[in-house]
Amino acid sequence: MAAKIMLTCDALRRPAMRSSSAASTPRIRPTTLDIPGLTKSKVSPDGRIAQRDVGSKLVIVMVGLPARGKSYITKKMARYLNWLQHDTMIFNVGEKRRKFASHAEPSAAAGGPDHATREMSPPHVAAHILINGQVPTPPIPTLSLTGAVEAVQANGTGSPGVAEVQPKVDKPAPGSSGTLDNPGTAVHHDPMSEHTADFFDPANREAALIREQCASETLDELLDYILYGNGSVGILDATNSTISRRKMVMERIRQKAGKELNVLFLESVCEDQTLLEANMRLKLSGPDYKDKDPVASLADFKKRVEQYEKKYVPLGDYEERNNMPYIKMIDVGRKVITHQIRGFLSSQAAYYLLNFNLAPRQIWITRHGESEDNRAGKIGGDSGLTENGRKYAAALARFVDHERKAWEVRQQDKAANTHFPPHPGDHTPPNPHFSPLGDEQEEQTRNFCVWTSMLKRSIQSAEFFDEEDYEIKQMRMLDELNAGLMEGMTYEEIRTHYADEYKLREHDKLQYRYPGPGGEGYLDVINRLRPVIVELERMTDHCLLITHRSVARVLLAYFMGLSRDNVADLDCPLGMLYSLEPKPYGVEFKAYRYNPEKDWFDYLPDFKLKKATHPHV
Repeated sequence: MAAKIMLTCDALRRPAMRSSSAASTPRIRPTTLDIPGLTKSKVSPDGRIAQRDVGSKLVIVMVGLPARGKSYITKKMARYLNWLQHDTMIFNVGEKRRKFASHAEPSAAAGGPDHATREMSPPHVAAHILINGQVPTPPIPTLSLTGAVEAVQANGTGSPGVAEVQPKVDKPAPGSSGTLDNPGTAVHHDPMSEHTADFFDPANREAALIREQCASETLDELLDYILYGNGSVGILDATNSTISRRKMVMERIRQKAGKELNVLFLESVCEDQTLLEANMRLKLSGPDYKDKDPVASLADFKKRVEQYEKKYVPLGDYEERNNMPYIKMIDVGRKVITHQIRGFLSSQAAYYLLNFNLAPRQIWITRHGESEDNRAGKIGGDSGLTENGRKYAAALARFVDHERKAWEVRQQDKAANTHFPPHPGDHTPPNPHFSPLGDEQEEQTRNFCVWTSMLKRSIQSAEFFDEEDYEIKQMRMLDELNAGLMEGMTYEEIRTHYADEYKLREHDKLQYRYPGPGGEGYLDVINRLRPVIVELERMTDHCLLITHRSVARVLLAYFMGLSRDNVADLDCPLGMLYSLEPKPYGVEFKAYRYNPEKDWFDYLPDFKLKKATHPHV
């Protein structure tokens, strides 16, 4: 029967895909790839997915029990797709639930329903349920938590593309009637008010109503972003652990968006107990358990997971019978199962997920040492290092070698002092992929790669690394942005001889492409760096990238989740060395500046990435 259904769907789809582009009647449009900077059409002159091309867009629906790494996956996925210039945003149901609870107004003194209760607005009715665990009289009208909800694009310091959900619920004035601070009020501390495990019990009808409503409202916001905003990908971050919930999600998407919009279910499963323990440690430092006793929090969290497990149904037979595309990740990439992956964005997501790993490692990024062209103020070219540049290269090799050894000591110390449950004050879980003391020596001494471009100034900056201890490789993908006709010129010469081009570039550096043979723009650099990024995500070794200004900007924009407005203007001067250490909660970032007097690197504890002071560079 399933084969017949698939055949019928394919048969229906083919004629629509081949219909004439000149037809004026509504039709299913072809959904070929859109890549900013590399493709162009009438509806998408910049290569970004047009609002009308719903069939090219994607909704990713997360599935899985708590502490399975769903939020980790969604944040990395959003960061990658946004970096590729596909507008992506995360819509987190848990965030909405917590914000709703924090704005909830407690009920008045115990007693029968009064006029105020009967006149409750929907948010206040929901708050009454949340605090008191019972439905007020009269019956609850349809809840509406939408209020003034807006999806806020990420800034340079936060997680990329996470929607901030602000339910429109009035807070009671301090000390006013009906607050928990009022000494005349009979206070009932229901565990639901803090969303303890009881709130997630499937038998808790009132709490289930709130959870369902939060999920429904969050999904509607996601669809508004996709259908009426500038969104290309929306990620619904929630457990969605039952068939009924996933069925509701699909029905709502089809009801509001039709059959064209692509939907991909993505489940994260943890079978490795060490990995699960690390995830639980991280969960205990999250918003639901922050500043609370870790032992009690762990017990409550395990109870919460048990509540979900009562009705949990993994992705599988139901989705396959109903032709629902899905990806199942087991132990964050140890095993990946895919089903009916179609569409450009879905394929990009699947490819990226295949290269996930949690291995602790350091990624270093720096520009080459000072070159002859740097000293002359020229862009591009292929000149060698100056004496100052060679001095920088020698110090770089010594410093990185020192930091490599110090990192190994820190990791061994962390593994040796592991304890569970965590103690108060613990915040960084040991990585499950770092072997404790006594394991194989090769796991303790991690390999270290040094990647350069194929330009002299970059290659020469790696000459002081011992090839017995470091794997050195040249990559054309790391070459500086090609300035075409303007290679070897100063910015002042460009302003004099190519005034119009100078103004065009100054107006929009991200979209601008240098004229002439080989001329590139930042979007070209992003696309040629894609395999480099995927390789950095795949590999478990340390890596130092000795590259150039434009490439360093694009790499930092990816790892730090910067918005597109900041990519081409990021300040990346010579002499700076950046350290990025992937963590389960994001990236640990450090910056160092070369000190010529000490011939060493100074750590900058308060450093923050910023825009360059000179807009033309």
